[in-house]
Amino acid sequence: MSGLTTQEIIDAGLADWRKLPPALHARFRIPSFPAGAAFVAAVAEAAEAANHHPDLTLAYGRVDVAVCTHSAGHVVTQQDVDLARQISDLARQHGLEPRPTDVAVLELGLDTADNARIAPFWAALLTGDAGNIAGGEVFDAGGRVPTVWFQDTDEHDTPRQRWHPDLWLAPEVAEERIAAAIAAGGTLVDDSYAPSFWVLADPDGNKACICTFLDRDEG
Repeated sequence: MSGLTTQEIIDAGLADWRKLPPALHARFRIPSFPAGAAFVAAVAEAAEAANHHPDLTLAYGRVDVAVCTHSAGHVVTQQDVDLARQISDLARQHGLEPRPTDVAVLELGLDTADNARIAPFWAALLTGDAGNIAGGEVFDAGGRVPTVWFQDTDEHDTPRQRWHPDLWLAPEVAEERIAAAIAAGGTLVDDSYAPSFWVLADPDGNKACICTFLDRDEG
């Protein structure tokens, strides 16, 4: 089963969901913990019937859901779109409030001239298994730590920033977050790739990126 493109995900019209790496993500506000547990149980039953299982997190005031097709390499497929629609229907039946602009995913980027040499170290350190590398990225299927990806760079002797965070957000809140960061003393370094990503820097020049799934070839 092949992954959907960015445009196909947009065309699906999933109002409660946003595409962040590597899945469709949703957050639902819950009026009580028992209400959240009942919703999770309903989603689990539907997922079992479909033989397609999302990631679910029940916490104070919210339930977070992420759906992707693990067997296809952690991509979003039509099966995920169908399950997302079913989960949204269940949320409405349980009287839950969708909060799609609250979702976020943090990734860490590391500049390196030889990712194959250093990736096993970071996989072992962060996940306990040097083999937890998928598509050249350190990936923790258990969701305990952020994904670490490697940005190609030339060998260099001069010390410079090598780590930078990538914060993935719902597209409609990206510019609001950028404005907040600038108001807090940051600067906009590069917006030439917007709305795919913007590069910002703190007052010391340390860089970070705000990312969305828009204007990308793949979902």
